Amino acid sequence: MKESVKYLSIAFVLVYSLIGCKTEPVTETNAIVTFCNPVDISYRFCTDMPSRREAADPTIVWFRDRYFLFASKSGGYWHSKDLTNWTFVETSQIPVEEYAPTAVNINDTLYFLASSNEKSTLYKSSDPLTGTWQVAKEKLDIPVWDPTLFLDDDRRLYLYWGCSDKNPIYGIELDYKNNFAFIGERKELLHGNQAQLGWEVPGDDNTRVNQSPWIEGAWMNKFNGKYYLQYSGPGTEYKSYSDAVYIADSPLGPFSLQPHNPFAYKPGGFADGAGHGSTFADQQGNYWHIGTSTISQKQIFERRLGLYPAFFDEQGTLYASTKYGDYPLIMPEKKITSFEEIFPGWMLLSYNKPVTASSAIDSLPANLMTDENIRTYWAAASGNAGEYATLDLGSIEDVYAVQVNFAEHDTKILGRQKDIYHRYKIEYSENGTDWAMLMDKSTANTDNSHAYFQLPQKVACRYLKVTNVQVPGGNFAMSGFRVFGKANGALPEKVTSLDVQRNQNDKRSVTLTWLKDKNATGYVISYGVDKNRLYQNYMIYSDTTVTINSLNANEKYYFTLEAFNESGITASGLMIEAQ
Repeated sequence: MKESVKYLSIAFVLVYSLIGCKTEPVTETNAIVTFCNPVDISYRFCTDMPSRREAADPTIVWFRDRYFLFASKSGGYWHSKDLTNWTFVETSQIPVEEYAPTAVNINDTLYFLASSNEKSTLYKSSDPLTGTWQVAKEKLDIPVWDPTLFLDDDRRLYLYWGCSDKNPIYGIELDYKNNFAFIGERKELLHGNQAQLGWEVPGDDNTRVNQSPWIEGAWMNKFNGKYYLQYSGPGTEYKSYSDAVYIADSPLGPFSLQPHNPFAYKPGGFADGAGHGSTFADQQGNYWHIGTSTISQKQIFERRLGLYPAFFDEQGTLYASTKYGDYPLIMPEKKITSFEEIFPGWMLLSYNKPVTASSAIDSLPANLMTDENIRTYWAAASGNAGEYATLDLGSIEDVYAVQVNFAEHDTKILGRQKDIYHRYKIEYSENGTDWAMLMDKSTANTDNSHAYFQLPQKVACRYLKVTNVQVPGGNFAMSGFRVFGKANGALPEKVTSLDVQRNQNDKRSVTLTWLKDKNATGYVISYGVDKNRLYQNYMIYSDTTVTINSLNANEKYYFTLEAFNESGITASGLMIEAQ
């Protein structure tokens, strides 16, 4: 079954000026394709109550002529030729209900391994498109949790694993020519160090200093002869869930902490978290990091997937760019060297805009659709056809893309079921009276809950309306009615004052304060351990102060700030050092 909406091409090119940072989509003849996080797939309902969806701990690998995506608790896996349109394969021949699956291509055969504390069975397939698999090894020498398999350039195979608030990440070599026997003894490769590393402290904002982190989710990359062992922490339910990386000259170490860390980190925005994922190269040579985003409201393992561009810089530093990480991004058709090359400048037009609805449960009002928080949602009084939500942008604006994020309210669905659909219509209007069809999904055969639509051409409108036709179950509910485009107003003013105070009693923590600009929707703080490489990003709406608790206590940091609104972005030009 096809599990995605095909993204339509639209002819724009990027103009992103670092001075002023005004983004301006311009019509050109070359088409682009965009995507928007969370990844637009059919997230499976869990098999236990409460009824909720989940996918997490993703692995993406290239096999033959396409990408394969494996994720925890998904009832199968997906494949794609372009990283935007995904087709689902349902199978019962591998343990698709286990956590943290991994896969590797060895001699034109795809091998699959998932987590187990009892018996770790390795599977293989020469035809994964059909869901056909066989047992390659009934039982590894020891059971492993959160495994990853890495095939080196010399064709030697390594296994990494670990998921614990006490134990380290382990590694060992496997002899795949000898029934995947372990070679030698397992090695302890890295331990948690929350006393120094703020990103390992549990909590949405890394504030639970007396609680031990979960160190888990190993993944290995090799670049220019160096080995990059990534791991995740402090816990999958937190907005701070991130991936950090250690580097070595050999696949089993010894490993040293990369100064820039965590390399994949997204604590702010609509969908937060970027931990426990995989980092891979596409067919143009571009690197990507796919990680886990948290909702964690109905149950801590209520999660989604996010895809972010990743890079190795000239010094060999690995980083994923999560800047505007849940805004539309271009899927490139050539090699890129920076985030700016794939950011089309389509800004969020819907933040905190008024919404009227056909009905609402008292505790779940309509304004929760536009608060940029995937953890909150509006729910209509029923799941009946005709329930609707109408968004008022406040003025006529140019709209390039729409994302509708459905929530699950009072559903009773368990597991992946057939014949459940999200069916609806999206209309637009200039005056709120005369409506035209923008997207008709009234006969859709998918239940994608984070559906993203890139329009074939921009539409000028003030109002947008989503009307329910059919829900998979429960009430018609949405966590995000998100509209992207370009407003015709003024850019925010340049931020001219930024106060940065490092906590000298706990140097994992820093507090930033700045003056509010009346035209700004929000701000992005960029920072790092080198003033020329500010790879960390922290998005904030409305507020003008934030405490970041995810620093390395032993590193010096540099900070800058940009303001953004519906018309574009304005850099401050400030650079503040924090010892």
